[in-house]
Amino acid sequence: MGRSHERLTDDIRAARRADLKAGLHRLTDRTLGKLRAAATEQGLDPDDYAATLRCVLLSADPGCRTRVFFGVGPGGLFRLRDREWQDIEPEVAEVKGEPVLGFGSPPHETRDGDRLTMDLGIPTPPSPYEPAPEPPREPFRFRTSVARPGDVLLMCGTGFAEPLRGEAELRAHLAGRWSDPEPPGLTAYLADVQVRVKGYADDRTAVAVWEA
Repeated sequence: MGRSHERLTDDIRAARRADLKAGLHRLTDRTLGKLRAAATEQGLDPDDYAATLRCVLLSADPGCRTRVFFGVGPGGLFRLRDREWQDIEPEVAEVKGEPVLGFGSPPHETRDGDRLTMDLGIPTPPSPYEPAPEPPREPFRFRTSVARPGDVLLMCGTGFAEPLRGEAELRAHLAGRWSDPEPPGLTAYLADVQVRVKGYADDRTAVAVWEA
């Protein structure tokens, strides 16, 4: 991605969802495909050597409010706005549908049949004897959103997403803790992420962005 950061930044700033989705989908396929290929080289079953990849891209330009989520595998993507949690995790069915205002992406092709792609500088296989890595088995997930001042964007694994979806008390607790204009310190944040919820004991991974 680093070799195409200028183009990537321009696409995020201009909200070119089709370009972003196509390029990031290809990058994800090849990244996880290489992982599966490495498993085969080691004599392992690629199905036992899988990974979940979930990413959020944010421009360093404070004037750019477009946030881009992409990846493969289960988890959660939430937005806290006006003390209310919104579940904006892209469902697999949504990824293939028409764009929703403020989210998703336009179709891969224009009405004239021209494909919209984005060059992320990923080289193609050098010869027909070296086949391209397999795409990931999990469906690709993609979402863009426009942030507002005061929002909190939360990306997390299933260990945190499941209790947040299933327990209203946890949502209310975190909404109260995270609705202040200033984000919590690191110690307070870690304590909030580790709040015990009966019936949920999986490991938790959570990344949050407070919008100034």
